[in-house]
Amino acid sequence: MSDNTPISRARQLRRNMTPEEKLLWKNLRARRLNGAKFLRQHPIIYQLHNNRPYYFIADFYCAQKKLVVELDGKIHDFQKEYDQHRDEILKSLGLNVLRIKNAELRDVEAVLKRIKDFL
Repeated sequence: MSDNTPISRARQLRRNMTPEEKLLWKNLRARRLNGAKFLRQHPIIYQLHNNRPYYFIADFYCAQKKLVVELDGKIHDFQKEYDQHRDEILKSLGLNVLRIKNAELRDVEAVLKRIKDFL
């Protein structure tokens, strides 16, 4: 499998999670939040063109609730248009996007409550 497939890219991201992603994953994994099954660094293919997949990798994904949870670090302050376009594509697939700033994770319980409220 080549290094640019959605699955190999997702695996690479799983191996190199940010401290914030690790913290949230610790609280989401193994159905720890309301029994909801979350996947981390999950590829979502939104288009195939000439047999090439166009995809996004969701930080966290709950298929049962069609929920994508994105953790936004400082870089997202400079790519708001890209993020908005990405969210629109995900919404067109019937998915809901919940964006959480990394700084919000200083209060993990408040972040978990936001996710629970959505679930």
